Amino acid sequence: MPDLRVTLVQSMLHWEDATANRAMFTEKLGPLAGTTDLIVLPEMFTTGFSMKSDRLAEPMDGPTLAWMRAQAKATGAVLYGSVIITEQGRSHNRGLFVRPDGSVTHYDKRHLFRMAEEQRHYAPGTERVIVELHGWRLLLQVCYDLRFPVFARSRGDYDAILYVACWPEVRRYPWSQLLIARAIENQAYVVGVNRVGMDGAGLHYTGDSVVLDPKGQPVRALDAGKEEVATVRLDRAMQEEFRAKFPAGLDADDFRLVL
Repeated sequence: MPDLRVTLVQSMLHWEDATANRAMFTEKLGPLAGTTDLIVLPEMFTTGFSMKSDRLAEPMDGPTLAWMRAQAKATGAVLYGSVIITEQGRSHNRGLFVRPDGSVTHYDKRHLFRMAEEQRHYAPGTERVIVELHGWRLLLQVCYDLRFPVFARSRGDYDAILYVACWPEVRRYPWSQLLIARAIENQAYVVGVNRVGMDGAGLHYTGDSVVLDPKGQPVRALDAGKEEVATVRLDRAMQEEFRAKFPAGLDADDFRLVL
């Protein structure tokens, strides 16, 4: 099975301005054509972490998904990031996994950040979603999901976790430590992509985006506080060898996940 090329896009965001953000990311993604398999954007990458779902939500056939399809086709890579989406009268913080052929898998954020009253403006997801890309099995997650290890616990059913986030600087230590924990306990690669800059709610973000290997060691850590686009390669042979030599998952406790 081939290695997987993953691109992290650590960026500032224009507050609640989807048009400006799409234009900005178009420029950032242009040079990536033919160089990567997967491009990971931050949480709510068209708006920032806004609770104005009544004004900012788009339908699934709206301009941002159309833009993602166009960018996936142009770059030849899958795009993953979350967007405010409305469907059947409910708004979701929805992770969109968009392939170059235009097909889409979505994951609705399960754990809503009550300290910002996210649960008042968005409906929680009801499914745990794993997608496949070039033989790699990827668990889709969004931001606050990181704090809930049972939800992310591997049953030997995925190879990497994708976390997209708007995780502020004031809690940057838990961000970095929990990403490491998820990698170690699941013997999985972890990709964490966070924004930088100041948002309209007065919160500052340092990014601290990173790719961790199945031992919890950094493959690539992006510079804190800086906009950066970086592509890394996930080594499948290393992961398989490590899991074979240290099969801790065989001793894991059995449980039933109730959603």
